[in-house]
Amino acid sequence: MSTLINQVKRAKESSIILASIKTKTKNKALENIAKAIKKNKNKIIRENKKDVQRAKKNNLNQSLIKRLVVDNNKIKEISDMVKGVIKLQDPVGKTTEAVELDKGLNLFKVTVSIGLIGVIFESRPDAAIQISSLCIKSGNAVILKGGSEAENTNKILVNLIRESIKNYIPKESVQIIETRSQVKEILKLNDYIDLLIPRGSNKFVKFIQDNTKIPVLGHSEGICHVYVDKDADIKKAIDISYDAKCQYAAVCNAMETLLVHKAIANKFLPIMIKKFKKADVEIKGDNKTRKIVKNIKKSTEKDWKTEYNDLILSIKIVNNEDEAINHINKYGSKHTDAIVTENQKTADKFIDLVDSSSIMHNCSTRFADGFRYGKGAEVGISTSKIHSRGPVGLEGLVIYKYVLKGSGQVVKDYADGKKKFTHKKIK
Repeated sequence: MSTLINQVKRAKESSIILASIKTKTKNKALENIAKAIKKNKNKIIRENKKDVQRAKKNNLNQSLIKRLVVDNNKIKEISDMVKGVIKLQDPVGKTTEAVELDKGLNLFKVTVSIGLIGVIFESRPDAAIQISSLCIKSGNAVILKGGSEAENTNKILVNLIRESIKNYIPKESVQIIETRSQVKEILKLNDYIDLLIPRGSNKFVKFIQDNTKIPVLGHSEGICHVYVDKDADIKKAIDISYDAKCQYAAVCNAMETLLVHKAIANKFLPIMIKKFKKADVEIKGDNKTRKIVKNIKKSTEKDWKTEYNDLILSIKIVNNEDEAINHINKYGSKHTDAIVTENQKTADKFIDLVDSSSIMHNCSTRFADGFRYGKGAEVGISTSKIHSRGPVGLEGLVIYKYVLKGSGQVVKDYADGKKKFTHKKIK
């Protein structure tokens, strides 16, 4: 048996133990993680610098390097995030439905941990802590595979987690793998792994889905849009569009395409593009946009399908909200899309018809985040429609089982018509 299979087997065995551990114990493990991160911040930053230096040497995109950096502020943010998860209600063991099938025969639908989860994520070291914290709180063991650019940072963070939890829960509940060959190998381990969560491009998520029998909760790319309607408040539109693109461009909920109603374009675009250019945003526009504002690049069909993760933006002028909605549903990734308008009827139409996991009305796409949604953290943003959608927090890391409690009943009595089901809800 290979080393990896042994590792996965130990994680699976740990998941069974972890699933029944009480909330208080899980929270103590999380408290220890938060303390360890602060206590070892200098070691973490030192290891992170190795990753950053290598990324610079390999000419990694500046926006991606920014996402890779762990400094004092990031350490505090990570520690606070773990504390936020501690405060959340334990999602395990909640009765969501209760039905009396007959007197003395009661059916309960109860939330339970999923089991062993494999998460493959991009070069964001804080994701290792977010994912591990959520899995621990929800009673799931986890196997992590981070981006190779963050290898040193991920390694020290996972080692700290394992040391921090060992007196409360099995340390084998959190594992790390480091190579692409290991990723290909775990895709075959459907006897042990209950769920895979890949975070990355559509192409990457599809590769995972096509090469495994394990259920996949896809965190795909974020081709996010802001549509500025003819009834938009100009100031709101400028502030929201700027924040959606520039607040942090290297993340999946940043705007990649700005759609503008033709009736407001002449007034809005010159101001907006000037502001973007001051922030060094590269603008690509359709022909109508380029007639209003000169000296910008021409957009192509490929641009509408591209997640830049950088200070690059595509702009298109549309005739109405229907064209905006159709464009988003055709080119978007079902992640996060926003409308800026004072017309409630138009906003409602946009909310109803845009097929994305998060829809924003008069606010930035950057709000699409587990922490900002009050989930404490997120394991990813699911763009699929099965089990969980949008920022996936604790509620997306549990499933349910049915528990039927009787007093000697047998099906034969009901089949013979001696007894009848009452199906009364238990309050």
